[in-house]
Amino acid sequence: MIEPSAWTAEFPLVGPAGEVVDLRRVFLSHGIAELPPMRLDQKAWSFEITVPLAGIGARTLTISQARPGHGLISVTGPSSTPGIGAAIMAQVRHILSLDLDLTPFYMAAAADPDLAWVLQGAGRMVRSPTVFEDVVKTICTTNTSWGGTTRMVNALVQHLGEKAPGAPPDSPYGRAFPTPHAMAAAPPSFYKKVAGAGYRGAYLKTLSTDVARGRVDLETLASTSRDDLPDDEVATRLRELPGVGPYAAAHIMLMLGRYDRLILDSWTRPKYGRLLGKKRPVSDRAIERRFKRYGRYAGLAYWLFLTRDWLADDVPPILSQP
Repeated sequence: MIEPSAWTAEFPLVGPAGEVVDLRRVFLSHGIAELPPMRLDQKAWSFEITVPLAGIGARTLTISQARPGHGLISVTGPSSTPGIGAAIMAQVRHILSLDLDLTPFYMAAAADPDLAWVLQGAGRMVRSPTVFEDVVKTICTTNTSWGGTTRMVNALVQHLGEKAPGAPPDSPYGRAFPTPHAMAAAPPSFYKKVAGAGYRGAYLKTLSTDVARGRVDLETLASTSRDDLPDDEVATRLRELPGVGPYAAAHIMLMLGRYDRLILDSWTRPKYGRLLGKKRPVSDRAIERRFKRYGRYAGLAYWLFLTRDWLADDVPPILSQP
């Protein structure tokens, strides 16, 4: 069992320009938010994640709704110092994408009857503490079922992740995502026999080794501005990684806050057609034309259009046609 909370703190649910944030929509932003070391409880609307914290090791955080307009962080384990508390708050703001200014996107969405609902607090994506984690998880979603993805990620976290205080035995929860060094040290047989990663095992081993040895720097993709590192360059760097194709690159970029690319795959294309009541597939060109008005936010607009029914609270019917 997870230990009782030893530290709690409230934080305002607003973006940098005062934008409203609907915590439920953030939690339901995409499926990776339900992969260990993350866990979502939709009944209580709470979100759990175990993160590494410098100086004290892994800790399990629970994020939930507090009083109106505020979220609540609860941390298990020994009491935190003010410095650790600040580090926890910074982690939470990053994980919930609270520091991204979505004002330009909301201005465009306000004029779109099919997406005006996002102004009520949608648009922020759950992201991992590191780009490395998001890349690994995305590779684990390629050419497999969701059950296969879950199996792979569960094994990585349970067997290679650092335990937090109170972590349950024989479980992927209560453990941080494994570091590049931990994954690089795992033998190929682990990826084949334990994780069941199939051909992805070689990709994960190579990626982890390259990051651990400093040959690949993924974290600069999140810390470098668009002016210094354009979206096209980020996409190129991602495509150079083992196991990352156009779909995976677009998915990772969505979590980096770089929204110009649409995720076009075997789930998004049919879902778009179904939402429009189409019996025949809608072409990629038609989909791209529909969201071109959003410019560098086109990928985010497309994703929210597709996932609007994940939390169907007073969402108006779709009016547009391709």
